Amino acid sequence: MAQAPAFTKKTVAKAPAPKSPSRKSEVVNRPFAQGTGRRKSAVARVWLRKGNGQIVINGRPFDEYFTVQTALDSCQASFRAFPVTTGMMADVTVQGGGYTAQAGAISLGVARALLMFDETMKSDLRRMGFVTVDSRVKERKKYGQKAARRKFQFTKR
Repeated sequence: MAQAPAFTKKTVAKAPAPKSPSRKSEVVNRPFAQGTGRRKSAVARVWLRKGNGQIVINGRPFDEYFTVQTALDSCQASFRAFPVTTGMMADVTVQGGGYTAQAGAISLGVARALLMFDETMKSDLRRMGFVTVDSRVKERKKYGQKAARRKFQFTKR
């Protein structure tokens, strides 16, 4: 009869450590509504929270993020159009595309978040054109051609 070794190792299961929130501001300021906007290849995720009426894009103020005035106006348009947003702030994460596409995606994302917050604003948002999706994207290049529609120069002789 074989005996077990005298130095058996006991394993003690440790209780998992409680998870700490990765961002403290998300725990304190719960989002009111969330919306996603897309334009060309830009995707913007928008969270509306209680705040002082500012727009924060990728951790920076929107007027610091966008340097072109048309992008600033487009980004702000759906947020500033309604007085209900005076006590809210928009926390935006945007990626892809250029500044024009990002501004359009943010505008659509804010409009969709406002719809989640208050469904009665849908007719006003639609009338102002904020809910309309601009689905135009760059056409792909075809083989045997120089670009999407541009052909190579034809030589007759």
